[in-house]
Amino acid sequence: MKNQPFFKRMGFALSGIAVALRLESSFRLQCLAALMVVIVLAWSKPAMIWWALLLLNCGLVLAAELFNTALEHLIDHLHPGLHPSIKIAKDCAAGAVFILSISAACIFVAFLLETLSS
Repeated sequence: MKNQPFFKRMGFALSGIAVALRLESSFRLQCLAALMVVIVLAWSKPAMIWWALLLLNCGLVLAAELFNTALEHLIDHLHPGLHPSIKIAKDCAAGAVFILSISAACIFVAFLLETLSS
């Protein structure tokens, strides 16, 4: 599977996103939140730094959700049973998504506070 043409690799990536959209409610929720951020940005027309900060955070959260989904599916396939180490791996991946989500929410609140105070 190494050294595939660019469009074939892009197809793999889009397939992964489509699977996550279909199977993972958390990913769908995060996509909806990202869409709402884009709508608010388009409506309020802030400085480009806010676009950069908020879109970067949205991308990080969505990427973390995809990593979390990939890890969970791989672990469940390789070891379907419960194991303390597997629980730690899954919990840590979920924790990473949570931390990025909180960070994104805090930056969005800062954006709202600056925008509404102007």
